Amino acid sequence: MSWIKTVPFQEATGKLKKLYDRVSGPDNNVDNIMMAHSLRPHSMEGHMTLYKNVLHHSANTIPKWFLETLGVWVSALNTCSYCVEHHFNGLQRLLADPPRGDAIRAAIEVGDPEAAPLNAAQIAAMHYARKLTEAPGAMVEADVTALRDAGWDDGEILEINQVCAYFNYANRTVLGLGCSIKGDVLGLSPNNSDNPDDWGHR
Repeated sequence: MSWIKTVPFQEATGKLKKLYDRVSGPDNNVDNIMMAHSLRPHSMEGHMTLYKNVLHHSANTIPKWFLETLGVWVSALNTCSYCVEHHFNGLQRLLADPPRGDAIRAAIEVGDPEAAPLNAAQIAAMHYARKLTEAPGAMVEADVTALRDAGWDDGEILEINQVCAYFNYANRTVLGLGCSIKGDVLGLSPNNSDNPDDWGHR
């Protein structure tokens, strides 16, 4: 499941057990990316707080399926198959249009956002995400201006930025610790409640 020791759900105690109870899905399943934090529960708590607020908070205005699309794109750019598989399943569930989701993934796999069934503003966000992922030190104000010109307001630009930044963090957590999807239930998310403290994966 990962290259470092992890604590199984059945052996968790104290704060870790409380966190596992909060993030678990069906049959007490805990995603391997979360279990990788088990030796330092405070880092799991920080990770989940960021994840829930960046991707699954009701105050965000960008559709969640497109935030997931950005996550799949960033993860593909980082060759993080773990996050691609998890979040493509989430994208398909939220989009509820499997052929369109498959077409988006096909475009992502060949690295060509223009080939995806996305509008011009969404494609502009995909270009921003690519540059922020591959050349963060080369970002300039014009990159934000391009998003604004494409129709995104500044709050939405912040959402795009935070989702891209989160996935780069998550990808490096997974890739650096060797997390696999073995035993995970794909496509679940803490999306069942507007409560930012509800982290249950359903």
